[in-house]
Amino acid sequence: MVANVDWIFIAHRLPIAKEALKRGYKVLVLANDSGRADEITQEGIEFVNLPMSRSGVNPFIEFFVLLKMLFLYIKIKPTVVYHVTMKPVIYGSIISRFLRLNTVNAISGLGYNFTEGHKGLVKSFMIKLMRFGFNKERNSLIFENTDDLKELKNLKIVTSKNKVEVIKGVGADLIKFSYTAPIKKEKLIVLLATRMLWDKGVKEFVEVAKQMQEKYMGSVFFKLCGRIDKGNPRLVPESYLNSIKIEGYLEWFGYQEDIAEEYRQSDIVVLPSYREGMPTVLIEACAIGRPLVTTTAIGCRECVEEHWNGYKVPVKSIDALAEAIEKLILNKDSRVLMGINSRIKAEKEFDQSEVVTKQLDICDCLVNVC
Repeated sequence: MVANVDWIFIAHRLPIAKEALKRGYKVLVLANDSGRADEITQEGIEFVNLPMSRSGVNPFIEFFVLLKMLFLYIKIKPTVVYHVTMKPVIYGSIISRFLRLNTVNAISGLGYNFTEGHKGLVKSFMIKLMRFGFNKERNSLIFENTDDLKELKNLKIVTSKNKVEVIKGVGADLIKFSYTAPIKKEKLIVLLATRMLWDKGVKEFVEVAKQMQEKYMGSVFFKLCGRIDKGNPRLVPESYLNSIKIEGYLEWFGYQEDIAEEYRQSDIVVLPSYREGMPTVLIEACAIGRPLVTTTAIGCRECVEEHWNGYKVPVKSIDALAEAIEKLILNKDSRVLMGINSRIKAEKEFDQSEVVTKQLDICDCLVNVC
C-alpha cells in the first residue's frame, strides 16, 4: 500500500490494511515518514520510508522518487499494489504497467490542480502520465464520487481496460462515531474541522464569523480544529490563524487527536471546501449526528441532502454560507432533526465496515482473477 505520507495513510487507509491482515495478506506500507510510522508497525504492518514530497515538482527529485519506487516494487514483488493520493497513483501506475502488477488505484479526490478553472503545465503533465499509467490490464480504479470518474473519462484517462468502482469515501466507524444527542451548553458551537488549507474554505468560515460577530458574540462560538498542512502549497499560515482569534467567539485550536469528541461538543459542522473526493469530516459528523453546512462542490454535495440533513451553498459565497449557518443557529428543532437524519444517512451510506469489505474484495478479485 503506497501513500504520500504516513499520517494520511493512518487517517484514511489503516482500517483497510488491518482487514487485509485478517484475510491473510502480508501488508507493507510505503510512505513518507513524518514521525508516525511506529503507529503503523505496531499494527503488525511493515513500513518503508519513501521520501516523497506531496507538492514538489523538481524533475530530478521526482525522478529519484520514481526510481526508488521502481526498485522497491522489483524487490518486494507484490501480489497486489494499492495506491492512494495522486503522486503514488500516478508514479505507481507507470511502474505497475512496466512490471505488469495487479493494481488498485484509489482516487481520493483529484486535488487542487483539478479545481474549477485551474489550468497549467503540471495538470497537463499529470493527465499525460495518468493516460499512460492507467492504460493496462488488471488495473482497478476506486473513485469516491461519480464526478471525478466522469472527468477522467472525458479526459480519456479511464479506458475500457480499467475495472471501475465508486465507493463513497473511507466511511466512518459507526461505533467510535456513535450518535450523540446535542449537548446543552452556554454557547452553540459551529465547527470547522479540517486541514488548514485555503481550499477547505477557511477564509470563508472566518469571514462569516466576523460578519456575524455583533449579532452572536456571547451565544455562538466559531471553532476551527486542524493541522497546518506544511507539505501543501495551499496551507493557511499559522500567523493568519493566530491573528483571527476573538476571545470567546472565534479561535483555531490546531490538531485534535480525539476528533469524535469535537463533533460531539459541536452543534453545527461546516466545510466550505472548493473540491473533495468524499470528505471524511462530513462523513464522521454525519455518524455523530450533526447538521451539515457545506458547498455544492464535487464530493461535498454528496454528503448533504438539502433541507434534510443540512444545507449546500455555492463555493466561496460568504453571504450564502452565513445565511445557511444562521438558519441552523436560530432553529433548534431543525438542528436536532437534521442531526438525526445525518446519522440515518451514515448508517445507510457510510458504514466503514462495508467500505473496507468492498475495497478488500477488489484486491481479492485481482488475486483470484475474477
